[in-house]
Amino acid sequence: MRVPSFGVEEELLLVSATGNPLPRSKAVVADLPDVELELTRAMVEINSPVCATAAELRGHLSDMRAKLAQAAADEGARLLAIAVPPQGDAAQPITRKARYQELEQRWGLLAREQGVCGCHVHVEVPDKQAAVRASNHVRPWLPTLLALTANSPIYLGRDTGFASWRWLMTTRWPCAGPPPYLESLEHFDALVSMHLAAGTLMDEQMVYWDIRPSSHLPTVEVRVSDVPLSVDETVLLATLIRALVMTALEDGGQGPRLEPEVLRAAYWLAARDGLTANGLDVRTAEPLPMAEVLQRLRRHVEPALRELDVVDLVDDGLRRALTDGNGAVKQRKAFREGGDFTALTEVRP
Repeated sequence: MRVPSFGVEEELLLVSATGNPLPRSKAVVADLPDVELELTRAMVEINSPVCATAAELRGHLSDMRAKLAQAAADEGARLLAIAVPPQGDAAQPITRKARYQELEQRWGLLAREQGVCGCHVHVEVPDKQAAVRASNHVRPWLPTLLALTANSPIYLGRDTGFASWRWLMTTRWPCAGPPPYLESLEHFDALVSMHLAAGTLMDEQMVYWDIRPSSHLPTVEVRVSDVPLSVDETVLLATLIRALVMTALEDGGQGPRLEPEVLRAAYWLAARDGLTANGLDVRTAEPLPMAEVLQRLRRHVEPALRELDVVDLVDDGLRRALTDGNGAVKQRKAFREGGDFTALTEVRP
């Protein structure tokens, strides 16, 4: 079984002492080469290098989070691993960058309200055709990955009733959310060309599907998840995605076709309930406790996990998620108890 390299992008939020988004990203990232500006001026993005092991990825993410937290503190900001603004206004000032300003000009309030933080995992593939096939194979498991890492129940001081409010917000874009089944690379290119001709995309980078062939890297990119609360959760997510892609490439086929309404229902359950209720096995349309859905995922990728020597890492991570809860569970508990729920999401130097 071929072992691909992988890497991660994490979007994080800068806030004031009271939890309001703080537009100081340019000053915070000035001396950090692996950190980039994002759409709004209260967001920053860390980019791991290409990694060969889970341990290597964990080391890089831990180091980058700590350095960024210190840079934020130096500018009077707090750095949160949280997927939506916990307080303040929905609309946020856009970063002064030509691409982002064009997004604001063309999409208005939708762009200004997109101050949300996700986690994007890149896995190496031989070519773009392989990325298309991998997309189809990973597609049935995207709601499960969303449920596992949901981390946005509280938005602007209110409990949304959802585990991942970020995911619902991102689906407002014209080419976002659940990806279509892709017949071929030519089919993918034709869909992108249609959107470009219609004016619903500026370019291929605006394909915001939850999994997509990267437009500029030899990778398939999974974009479904909220930014996880902890580095350990990010490493678990990235490891599962890597194993899913390995399993897809080993299979070699075009991937299973799914009933779109079943996939839609699974997504909605994952976004609303996270790990706290039933999910769907999209392949069978069977409602199941999320613990069983996660075990089916684990069994599906077990040969890849053994090849990577990460069986214990994944088993321990899934056990903790089911026992302790994901970020959504922990945030909601703190919020209902009347404490500073943002404190548990704060990244420390």
